[in-house]
Amino acid sequence: MVALPDFSTAFYTRNAQRYAEVSHSFLQSMYVRSSHPGLRGDYDLMQRMQDLVPEGARGLDAGCGAGARDVFMYMHRGYDIYGVDVVEENVEEACRLHPEIAGKVSLADLRFPLPLPDASFDFILCNAVIQHIIPEVALGITLPDFARLLDRGGVLQLMFKIGKGITTVHDKDYGVDRAFQLYPEDQVIAVLERLNLTLVPTEANNLGGIMYFTDPKGSDHCVLFAKKNS
Repeated sequence: MVALPDFSTAFYTRNAQRYAEVSHSFLQSMYVRSSHPGLRGDYDLMQRMQDLVPEGARGLDAGCGAGARDVFMYMHRGYDIYGVDVVEENVEEACRLHPEIAGKVSLADLRFPLPLPDASFDFILCNAVIQHIIPEVALGITLPDFARLLDRGGVLQLMFKIGKGITTVHDKDYGVDRAFQLYPEDQVIAVLERLNLTLVPTEANNLGGIMYFTDPKGSDHCVLFAKKNS
């Protein structure tokens, strides 16, 4: 089998503990500017997802990262959530920080279909993850697998860096340059539509539609909620 490139593994292997500290303190999770007045950081996305899916819903954090912050937070808000990550050190750090989620986080590579039944989840989080995967794989394997894993009416929260090609960004919190795959948002949305996923619209002041923000590193992102049609 030909090895598929991944932009993230070596960085997270070296920096799992520090990354978990940064994530849990929300240091890189507040946005410099946003297209929606209600979108100021990761916490606002979490609040919106809890509006869209009821307590007790089954969830997956696809690419949960070092420390699995969101798995921990959703679990304590009454959700039946699990996390997967490709980096062993990220999963180990999650178990070290939060022993109570040790049975809810595991190793998995999102470049390949997950060995789980269809319609396993009511919601899926995938935040700043496909930017570590080449488009042929993310659009041809990863997103279709999310659609398969969502139950009818289930919601996907998807965040990614926007643009074309690959960008290199200096991350001052780690003192390194990092490479990321960029995605044109219209291309991603077209794939979601073919997968029978529809954007959750903006209603009143609630988060919805196609939203944009810039992170503290100066990278432009798109984030959206998409619901699987019944």
